[in-house]
Amino acid sequence: TITENFANVIHGLNANHLTDQVIQRSKRMILDTLGVGLLGTSTEVCHKVTQYSKIYSSDISSTIWGHLDFRLPPLYAAFVNGVAVHSMDFDDTWHPATHPSGAVLPAVIALSEAFPQKKKISGLDLLLAFNVGIEVQGRLLRFSSEARNIPKRFHPPTVVGTMGSAAACAKLLALDQLKCKNALAIAASYAGAPLANAATQTKPLHVGNAAKHGLEAACLASQGLQGNKQILDMESGIGAFYTDYNPQTLPTLQSYPWLLDQQDVAIKRFPAHLGTHWVADAASSVRKKLVESSDNLLPLEKIEKVILKVPEVKYVNRPSPTSEHEARHSFQFVACSALLDGSVSVQSFAGENIHRPALQELLRKTQLEHPPDNTPSFESLYCEVSVTLRDGNTVSDRCDTFYGHWRKPLKKEDLEKKFQSNASSVLPAEALEGVTETVYNLEKVGDCSVL
Repeated sequence: TITENFANVIHGLNANHLTDQVIQRSKRMILDTLGVGLLGTSTEVCHKVTQYSKIYSSDISSTIWGHLDFRLPPLYAAFVNGVAVHSMDFDDTWHPATHPSGAVLPAVIALSEAFPQKKKISGLDLLLAFNVGIEVQGRLLRFSSEARNIPKRFHPPTVVGTMGSAAACAKLLALDQLKCKNALAIAASYAGAPLANAATQTKPLHVGNAAKHGLEAACLASQGLQGNKQILDMESGIGAFYTDYNPQTLPTLQSYPWLLDQQDVAIKRFPAHLGTHWVADAASSVRKKLVESSDNLLPLEKIEKVILKVPEVKYVNRPSPTSEHEARHSFQFVACSALLDGSVSVQSFAGENIHRPALQELLRKTQLEHPPDNTPSFESLYCEVSVTLRDGNTVSDRCDTFYGHWRKPLKKEDLEKKFQSNASSVLPAEALEGVTETVYNLEKVGDCSVL
């Protein structure tokens, strides 16, 4: 491939390949670059960036979640915590498609800790900034009908998440209108990452970078750094990420209609691409019908084929996943796991479960079909699972809305169970209670750094 070719050249080149002319010309370039760089240190833009960057040599630091003994400058705390949020694809999902919270919460929590002691950030300040960040993402997504489908080119949190993080941090920093514009403009130049890195270890970096870059954009804007004042109006601004970009003005502030008021988010019950959650519910229902009289074991030897009727989403069509990240982005893997086990969980994606022979056998019998009415949208897609047995009988079931979707939200006790199960691997029981109580009473908390 072209990539292999590039990698071979990069790896293979050595100093003996350099010619006298290349060496001579590159020395000129190096000398020139050093000169313009040294002159550039006296410019206004370099002064602003230098002033901002002093934060890294200061004592200002923020918590890395789950680590009492380890702190980082706010920017890198936001990055690491953002990566943690998306590291298993277990974070919330909205429609039009994005992961809204992971790009914003790590940034505002890291920033809230970095304020000087005399300026406390209240829980209400944090709530407001967080919601501003969520709202900006939702509004930007509605400027493109293309965004209503599962994306094909850019991973949405890297586009709208970066903008949402910048907006939230600008709000927390109490930037004026001009600086808010600049924060958005700066953030736009940090935005965008290709979807090709889905199902790899790089995908979680997308959310970490969105949190980090939004925070950095707001901090740079606070120093007076300027960008294009019409970044949201132009096809060459945020419009560059969408082929059908059509920006609209926001509603008036008198009684502002929050998008989160109008539509809830999906909260996942297991860590995998949202599209697979329809598959899991349908496959679990089919399993119940198949094991009624089989000692609760799937009659694997009686199964001839498994058909999944799903929308055409190329990056979630992975017939033979070999890693946890590929398995999280595989209609086939999640369906087969649910058929074998009756449900899908965090443990489903452990190496020993991915490579077990029964699952591999079932994967080989699994095929996808893409009915024309099954559009690749989290609002309208469905999944039908059909298992054909060797005796000719077919057992099938369909899921139109899985439990956890915004149309069928998790009950409070199930959300709390998910939190406790996830956080108990890192925090003691009393800390879990403390975090839960603090979050539930956030609007009454005087200093949100207790989080």
